[in-house]
Amino acid sequence: MSISVETISVENLNSSAKTLQRRGATWQDYLQVRDSADCDWRKIAFHQGWLWADMGKEGPNHAAFSDLLTAIFFVWAFLHPEVVLQSYGRCLIEKPMTQACAPDLVLYRGEAIPKWQPDEPRRIDLTRHRLPDLVGEIADTTLSLDLDEQKQLYASLGISEYWVVDVKGLRLFAFGLASTGIYETIQVSRMLTDLPIALIEQALERAATETNTAAANWLMQQLQVSSLPPATEG
Repeated sequence: MSISVETISVENLNSSAKTLQRRGATWQDYLQVRDSADCDWRKIAFHQGWLWADMGKEGPNHAAFSDLLTAIFFVWAFLHPEVVLQSYGRCLIEKPMTQACAPDLVLYRGEAIPKWQPDEPRRIDLTRHRLPDLVGEIADTTLSLDLDEQKQLYASLGISEYWVVDVKGLRLFAFGLASTGIYETIQVSRMLTDLPIALIEQALERAATETNTAAANWLMQQLQVSSLPPATEG
């Protein structure tokens, strides 16, 4: 594999992992990687001179857990029809000159949800669109990166909630943005109101031995039961 980008050194390109990572990069470096015909990236990020691109293909575990989390969004939306939700997983998001990312999970809640128009670039431009309310990463081989560089990137952007799914450990690290601009661990989702993080982890555990659709169906049943009014003594 080669990347024909003049200002980017390919010394850090690992041919087996198919990743490119560089410190001290510029926005122009990012644009050249983003638009290069020779760099078929699947994931890309840029923040404060850190440039990262993953050219590896999505594996079955990554895809299955990504679809499970998206299904959980839809389960919660089904049970809360009064709330407007829109999912844009894997969509490229840019704040020109400063940040770029392509989260596995992207969720908007409420009004002013971005809508793509013909002839526009196929990405969310934060100079014209508002921030997502929740983003997440499915960490199959990138757990340390998702809990470090990616976490810093999303906090810097000011995204309210950030999830990291540890595929191998069957864990969900959930963070809410504090008033200090730093993520803090949360036990209940703020965007998907009253959804316990522990319940999502139980669904992840089930998905390891069942189908992801069965795990999502199980989670729906748990939420339906928890929403029932308490029985009255007759």
